[in-house]
Amino acid sequence: MAKYAVFVDLENCGAKQATLNSILEKVKMRGDILLGRVYGYTESFSDLKQILLSNTFSVVPSIRYGIAQKNNADIQLVVDALEVAYTNPLIDSFCIVSGDSDYMPLVGRLKAMGKFVLGISRSEAASTIFINACNEFQFLESMGSRKPAASAPNKKKRAAVQEKSDEMADMEELNKLLCQVLEEQSDVDEMYASELKGVLMRLRPDFNEKSYGCATFYKLLQKLCTKFGDLRVKNDNFNVMVSLTSHPESAESAVQLTRENWREAFEAQLSAYKEGGFERINPSILKADILTTYPDYTEKAIGFKRFSDVMKQLEKDGLVKVEMDDQKTMLLKLM
Repeated sequence: MAKYAVFVDLENCGAKQATLNSILEKVKMRGDILLGRVYGYTESFSDLKQILLSNTFSVVPSIRYGIAQKNNADIQLVVDALEVAYTNPLIDSFCIVSGDSDYMPLVGRLKAMGKFVLGISRSEAASTIFINACNEFQFLESMGSRKPAASAPNKKKRAAVQEKSDEMADMEELNKLLCQVLEEQSDVDEMYASELKGVLMRLRPDFNEKSYGCATFYKLLQKLCTKFGDLRVKNDNFNVMVSLTSHPESAESAVQLTRENWREAFEAQLSAYKEGGFERINPSILKADILTTYPDYTEKAIGFKRFSDVMKQLEKDGLVKVEMDDQKTMLLKLM
């Protein structure tokens, strides 16, 4: 199991509690966090106290000084990360939450020492150089703000979900979390139930199957299978294995984007980004999330030739503003 050190540049990723929580969940699905530090100006930490204390993170504040208000957090982060790499042999993986190309030499040195480097950043702040340097890179927009846009065109279905009891909602949340954990295991198709519970305990230390009226985790898994049908549980020589079920019929029943409903689906996805604290996103992130929910999506099906034409229409509708950054990369400013 991977042992992680997590270093977060708050000025780069945004000082949002929901954002930081999404980052920590992503890393905990992969392994244990042995050390965590966040860097930023002192006013950035006011809304993060609970999550930082709950995850035993250290805070390294920056002080604004000079006309240019120079931030020294990036240099301090590099110094600390290298110190951990040289002095703590237990840690074999590093998570750098930033997209700044200034961290590229740090990534290179960590990789040369045999460390795995996971980069995480907002799409608007991610440098192509830094992305390519990491062993793996993920955009924040694709982690914590993705909303099942398929529910957007169907308002009656959304209303029905809101009317469910708190207990049922909690069961749905647990089922969704377990599915996310299984989806993260790209190298295997199934997990031991004990291993799955171990990951769940890292994500939710207060988890207890008795809270759901089940004496064992195995019985809880069976209950989730019956209610939602997303998980498959089998008992193989006293080894309980858990995997995701395939739904071949879901493609036929899934909502399709057409000229009549595409705008509502895109608006729901953009709203999800905005609720997640993002001001700008890379267009490729938007298209990837739309394709995740609507695998059969094409520009032609909704009346456009290219995705750039879709963005222009969204700009005309006042939902986004198309911008270009210093590297001539197109970004969408959320309105």
